Amino acid sequence: MAKRGGRRRTAGERQPACPCGSGRPYGDCCGPLHRGEIDAATAEALMRSRFSAFAMGDVGYLLRTWHESTRPARLDLDPGRRWIRLEIDDTAGGGLLDNAGTVAFRAHHRDAGGAGTLAERSRFVRVDGRWVYLDGEHD
Repeated sequence: MAKRGGRRRTAGERQPACPCGSGRPYGDCCGPLHRGEIDAATAEALMRSRFSAFAMGDVGYLLRTWHESTRPARLDLDPGRRWIRLEIDDTAGGGLLDNAGTVAFRAHHRDAGGAGTLAERSRFVRVDGRWVYLDGEHD
């Protein structure tokens, strides 16, 4: 049995799916990034982990992975908005050997007003070997 978060988990027990849409369990996907155990290998991996952070309300991770030149002093997430699905539409650069990249995506959400979608083309750069979110243009 593995122990996580003060709760014992049996070997056959399923972990919750990662919100990023990878199909992998959260504990094996974005969880290690959120806990600071590993860094995102690509701009797309960082984008996916940031979506998961929005879905889980992890403001600390969002701020840590935001470029210092564009990072807000604070970030207040809407507690009534539930981020439910991420679609990656396009990527350019952002690979293992790149220093910059873009990821175009659609993030689907629900709130009191109903369902909605945020479409953005995000820019990412490497700083000291780590990918960070720089900024984005909304479609």
